[in-house]
Amino acid sequence: MSKWMVKRPNGQEPPFIPLWKFKMRFPFIHYRWEWADYIQGLVMCAVCLSIIPVLQDVLGMPFEVALAIVILNGFLYLFHAWLGDPVVPGWVTPAIPLLIAYVSSYPEGPQRMHALIAFELTLGLWCIFLGVTGLSRKVISSIPRSIKAGVVLGAGIAAIQLIFKQPGGKFWSMPITISVCALVALFMMYNPTFKNLSQKYLPFKILGNLGILPAIVMAIIVAPIVGEAGFELEWGISRPDFATLWSDWVPWGSLGWPSLSMYLSSIPLVLAAYIVIFGDAVQCQAIIRDADPYRPDEPVDYNPDRAHLIVGIRNSLMSVLGPDISMCGPIWAAMTVVTYERWKKGRDSMDSILGGVGAFRFGTFTGYWLLPIVSITRPILPAALALTMIIQGFVSVYVGVREAGSLKDLGIAGLVAGVLICKGAAWAFGAGIIATFIVYGANFFRGDVESPPLWADRVR
Repeated sequence: MSKWMVKRPNGQEPPFIPLWKFKMRFPFIHYRWEWADYIQGLVMCAVCLSIIPVLQDVLGMPFEVALAIVILNGFLYLFHAWLGDPVVPGWVTPAIPLLIAYVSSYPEGPQRMHALIAFELTLGLWCIFLGVTGLSRKVISSIPRSIKAGVVLGAGIAAIQLIFKQPGGKFWSMPITISVCALVALFMMYNPTFKNLSQKYLPFKILGNLGILPAIVMAIIVAPIVGEAGFELEWGISRPDFATLWSDWVPWGSLGWPSLSMYLSSIPLVLAAYIVIFGDAVQCQAIIRDADPYRPDEPVDYNPDRAHLIVGIRNSLMSVLGPDISMCGPIWAAMTVVTYERWKKGRDSMDSILGGVGAFRFGTFTGYWLLPIVSITRPILPAALALTMIIQGFVSVYVGVREAGSLKDLGIAGLVAGVLICKGAAWAFGAGIIATFIVYGANFFRGDVESPPLWADRVR
């Protein structure tokens, strides 16, 4: 323990420096450093690197420029623990396919980059506005369940379509590797047999807590064996190209700023992405609520306004420093669950949840700079992305369907999802509003008040 560290009494959260809605904390001073989480972060950075092929394919970026964007995003991940948000942050994963489709509707080059910049900056400012005013719950509650279900359902289907479409789908570049690894990931995450094994035997529990990492390791092994990728291992420090990024790919460089029409055109997609972000914020609260009884020694302060502000700041900064298709979301759900599982074991295992989430994200940030990790994962990054999208599609579809309160809601949701995939967010919201009004009339906001619930209370 650092001689500068302030001892945390039982029943109190770690000390902090008050800063408006934030609670500023520094490792080794306000909370204990957690080496186990740091080491896990070093390995799990491979998942974050999988966005690089998207930046290359969709935006035409060189690998080194895309790596610089990943590193910038990784640095901003540190803001959460630093400013008092007790979660492991991640991408806005369900919205990635929607954003890809949106920016791809513009010609590759400056127009496509302008579309991305305008969207990400608008999303960031929107989240900041909601965080400052505290209006997030009112905004999301004003959207009918049928439309919310349709957006999430459509995002899930779009994620699967992104991988399997022809031409250009990642599946066709590494079909054997992706098939094997996707089946392994689905088995480990959802199969009841594996779940029972993980409850009985420690090695299976450790594997289960690693999310999709074992499947990515499988890809590193399988791809060279079946001839779908090589095996590369280089030593040293990675070489991100910040100079080119900040001269050619940002609005204050040679690229220039988007027009006002670009910002206005992005608003429907911003609202669709925000529906996903709000769902993630609710998930944060559920994870913390489940873990709280195990650790009465440390009350966890999760503030949705604070989370919105940090997410808004991150997206706004990335839009001008390194526009990123993965976006900046409030939670990496799988790793947040893993971190809280270790926190639940007591102070000896993890003194403070801030130490766990902070050390994990500092581990991923360190990993981006290590050339052995970058080089060994580079050949299989398309498979890593495919795994992420397949799992996300699986989750988004059943979450979207469960959001529907009745069969009528589900029917409207299917309409919204289909239009979202085919025509984009603006058309989807228009179709959803019209369909919901036609079906429910004066009960537009309340939804179906006649039919019994589609789902039992325990799963709604």
